[in-house]
Amino acid sequence: MLKYILKRLLWIIPVLIGVTVIVFTILYFSPGDPAYLALGDNATPEAVEAYRIEMGINGGYWERLGNTLLGLIQGDLGLSFRSKTPVINELIVRFKVTFDISAWSIVLGIVLGIFFGIISALKQNTIWDSLSTGCALFGISMPMFWQGLMLILIFSVTLNWLPPSGYGDSWKQMVLPVIALGVNSSATIMRTTRSSMLEVMRQDYIRTAKAKGQTYWVVVLRHALKNAMIPIVTVIGLQMGTLLAGSIVTEAIFSIAGVGKYLVDSMLARDYNAVQGCVLLIAFVSAILNLIVDIIYTFIDPRMKTMYESESGIKLFKRKGAGQNG
Repeated sequence: MLKYILKRLLWIIPVLIGVTVIVFTILYFSPGDPAYLALGDNATPEAVEAYRIEMGINGGYWERLGNTLLGLIQGDLGLSFRSKTPVINELIVRFKVTFDISAWSIVLGIVLGIFFGIISALKQNTIWDSLSTGCALFGISMPMFWQGLMLILIFSVTLNWLPPSGYGDSWKQMVLPVIALGVNSSATIMRTTRSSMLEVMRQDYIRTAKAKGQTYWVVVLRHALKNAMIPIVTVIGLQMGTLLAGSIVTEAIFSIAGVGKYLVDSMLARDYNAVQGCVLLIAFVSAILNLIVDIIYTFIDPRMKTMYESESGIKLFKRKGAGQNG
């Protein structure tokens, strides 16, 4: 298992390099000159060239790509074109905000999704099943930006219960962004939990557990839910990555100074180093989350650990066999 984890961690390096090359290429050939955006259209050619040299954007494609990759290896994401401060420092401050909101959102999504998914599966074809399924369908279909605006209109403008924007001054400022992000995730988790629970509840070992006289909720939680968790955990892992992308919209709507809003503002200002840093951070966190999900699999189903170990053993056996044949 340790070899598998180390291999997955090493694979993150080429993934980040590939993401860097793709993002850099898109930004390089995008219209607009960061120097003129920073200095204004009336800037002299000498001032523009001095700014390009200062910010490291005066070379050609291959030279700048090489400098970018070298900086990535050294942990240097460059300077922000707007603030002229290291991008990595900006991301460290803003990632805490995004992490807090995303963490509470996924907790809300997991609690609501699993709870109503279980209820919907146990009460199949009843009014509770119809209500849960309908709410889940509504939550999935509702665009996140529209949902955020409706939450502001209802709870901030009409009822005046919660602040419409900001973060950090009060816990009330987290309520609307967390709901906006968490509702969509809970709908997806709920549908997966329902379908997985329905499949597991029809298995023979569930009938055996009932025949042994175990209580209803012991059968549901200990036997059914545990064996239904593999697809649920998979969806939760995917939703964690989706929340990072959804934070771009949510933070822009609620004026939260996180990575998402920083990315939007940087794109509008043609702050290429900041845009590239934000995308790299999202890609890195998504890769780590996928690894964590794979590790959680082994605690839910020990057969997954055996599979990972056998996979490493087979590859090692093949390498040794090839060496002997040679």
